[in-house]
Amino acid sequence: MINYHPNNDMLLEHAKGNLNLAMATAVSAHCELCQKCQHVLAEMTQFQADVALSETDNSAQEFETSIDLDDMLTSIMQLTPASIASRLPQHAIVSVKGHEFSLPTAFRQQTDQTWSGIGKISRMRLDTEKSPSRASLLHIDAGGEIPEHTHQGTEVTLLLEGHFEDEFNRYGPGDFIVLDSNHQHSPKTQEGCLCYTVVDAPLHFTKGISKLLNPIGELIY
Repeated sequence: MINYHPNNDMLLEHAKGNLNLAMATAVSAHCELCQKCQHVLAEMTQFQADVALSETDNSAQEFETSIDLDDMLTSIMQLTPASIASRLPQHAIVSVKGHEFSLPTAFRQQTDQTWSGIGKISRMRLDTEKSPSRASLLHIDAGGEIPEHTHQGTEVTLLLEGHFEDEFNRYGPGDFIVLDSNHQHSPKTQEGCLCYTVVDAPLHFTKGISKLLNPIGELIY
């Protein structure tokens, strides 16, 4: 059961096409996994489309009359099941440390990068189209833990596979978690997990030897 979702403001910005690539990927992927948000987003998108069409009604009518319906029908009839299947969005497949994961279609053109990391934590950087945000796939092996930290900006985590827990709750596949400077936590997983994360500022480590990473936070976030 998915317990954490993007709020309605974020879904509306997505419907309007106002989110950057990193955040749009997070919301799109969540909606593929969550029927509730999928339904809300569909209604918002339809409303935005209705507004746009009502504002350009004359242009829409001219566009409709320019379509050759006979040609369109002929093209549809020529489609075969194989050609239809080839045009459907395909899930992305990633492999890390002997594990293979099937990801939502939102990732299908972004997972051709290499993994890096240390110990039980592996990271694949994803494209953000020159946004100041950083987007990554984050894999944590069973028994892994991210050192205690807070956030200088906003951190969005979409849990794709497995479970993890922190000081606030236990999370499962599809959960969309938003944290900021008001939150301090140390995520850990007993079984291993795969997440998609978006951060717009470095983390700030608050405990133990990991605090030594703070001076170079701008380089590693």
